[in-house]
Amino acid sequence: MLRRTHTCGELRESHVGQTVRLNGWVNAYRGHGTGLTFIDMRDRFGLTQVVFDGADLAKEIMEVADHLRSEDVIAVQGTVRIRVGGPNPKLDTGKIEIVVTKFELLNKTDPLPFIPDDTGTGGKLANEDIRGKYRYIDLRRPTMQKILGIRHKVYQSTRRYFDENGFLEIETPILYKSTPEGAREFLVPSRNVPGSWYALPQSPQLFKQILMVAGCDRYMQICRCFRDEDPRADRQAEFTQIDLEMAFVRREHVMDMMEGFVRRLWKDITGYDVPPIQKMPYREAMERFGIDRPDTRYGLEITDISEIAAKTDVAFFKDVLAKGQDRPKFNSGRGVVKAIRVPGGAEKLTRKLTDGYNEFVRGFGAGGCAVTKVNAAGAFETGIAKFLEPVKAELFAALGLQPGDTILFVSDLYPIATKSLGELRQKVARDIGIVPKPGSEGGPWNFLIVVDFPMFEKDKESGRWIAMHHPFTAPRDDQAKAFVDADVNDDVTIESIVSAGYDIVLNGQEIAGGSVRIHDRAVQSKVFQLLGLTPEQAKEKFSFLLEALSYGAPPHAGIAFGLDRLVMNFVGTSNIRDVIAFPKTQTGQDLMTSAPSKATEDQLKDVHVKSTFVPQN
Repeated sequence: MLRRTHTCGELRESHVGQTVRLNGWVNAYRGHGTGLTFIDMRDRFGLTQVVFDGADLAKEIMEVADHLRSEDVIAVQGTVRIRVGGPNPKLDTGKIEIVVTKFELLNKTDPLPFIPDDTGTGGKLANEDIRGKYRYIDLRRPTMQKILGIRHKVYQSTRRYFDENGFLEIETPILYKSTPEGAREFLVPSRNVPGSWYALPQSPQLFKQILMVAGCDRYMQICRCFRDEDPRADRQAEFTQIDLEMAFVRREHVMDMMEGFVRRLWKDITGYDVPPIQKMPYREAMERFGIDRPDTRYGLEITDISEIAAKTDVAFFKDVLAKGQDRPKFNSGRGVVKAIRVPGGAEKLTRKLTDGYNEFVRGFGAGGCAVTKVNAAGAFETGIAKFLEPVKAELFAALGLQPGDTILFVSDLYPIATKSLGELRQKVARDIGIVPKPGSEGGPWNFLIVVDFPMFEKDKESGRWIAMHHPFTAPRDDQAKAFVDADVNDDVTIESIVSAGYDIVLNGQEIAGGSVRIHDRAVQSKVFQLLGLTPEQAKEKFSFLLEALSYGAPPHAGIAFGLDRLVMNFVGTSNIRDVIAFPKTQTGQDLMTSAPSKATEDQLKDVHVKSTFVPQN
């Protein structure tokens, strides 16, 4: 084979006159019928035009060249010259071309299921399932090659930054112990220990804490994680994290280190200088935006108008406000009335849209969404307008109302009203087209660090406490004593305990989450008790962690970034499958390899498993 001396994106005017060799694929073919054949030759580095001139080449070479087609694999040797007919400004190599002197056909392709071109056939890419089945062809597309290159740069930038800051890159096990961390786990049967199972790790959480106890001080890993959950646009069952842990730190140290990482990464990948990142308490985020990962690039903020609503004769307002008024402001059993002002909504929001908001909020447990508008004369009209006149001045002051505005109301228990309006806020923003696009006014990147999360929340179905982050998150320093002293049956106190957790949010999407960890065995045992684990269950599942905490565990904290989501932001896609070389479908299938697949009886017997699956007729 003619071994390449250069790539297809490398040659410039400075190479004119040199003899070079290229290897790659036929990207495009043009035969002029004058004894000249032009080929655009491609590899992952770019395109170069090569010229077959029948006046200088053997007949048999020209015969083969005339029958080359897209995706044939070839090698050429030739002389670099200035491109005849003028440069092609669309190509980095557009000022030169190669006149072929030697040629090899390395592989003739079969007819292709689709052409790996970003424009696709007729300007439309092939069906995603087809591209998934032939992923090795789809990955040849320039866009996919660029994405893989950006992902590589993220890996390298990450490793450089943390190496410079004293972190050790340490691998943790993939075959793991089943632990209750929230999501469903993938299980792997053991051949050597009949009836026992490994679990694939949802994260290396316990191991990185053990590494801090072991004196490693600073740990980093780009690791694979697994959660047996249904995939969606921004989630895969198998994903990649940038995982960190630091000893002898408090949360401010970790947040400062991570802010530095964000700045380095964005500078390396995009050239953008990230400004100082604002910090926002969880309660403020929920009160203003109804979600713990708020997109602050646009308004539509939520206002609690419970005191004003109590003065009206709206029956469903009064029914809700009769609930839990003796409870703290943010308690889940307290009834509230909240509202969003939509500037210019009277014109921008149609009756069909506002009617649809009723069903939308019901999907989050709310009873419905009340609506009214402010007409040009400054009076309320439509919906519940007649009930609001007695409190008109107060509503105008509280919401900053102007003629032409629409007001959307939700009344329910605090968590339901807050979440449903938080979701509705985002939908309204999309409906009226105010969500900024990258590069538009408001900037492409809007970072936020959310802090002071509640330590626990009630599970809707079971009514039991669950950890908002995970069971190893410590209470905030000033909350530790209150937590240890709290009666496990005192719901009001337990719900009010604030954790030392923190999330990094980008444009309304969580890109990283972490916390200060529990390093006190008594505190960890209390958490397990609240989560409903008996001492025996806690010992069975976490004996190694509890033991480690009793043998000189240092204060430690950490965080994990979703690497796939980082790359999604860098390349501007909302589909996580675009940034993973070999992704799975919405049903968890790998179309290229046909995984998952059936195991043979012998394979099942080896691992002491018997299938109970009964095929459907």
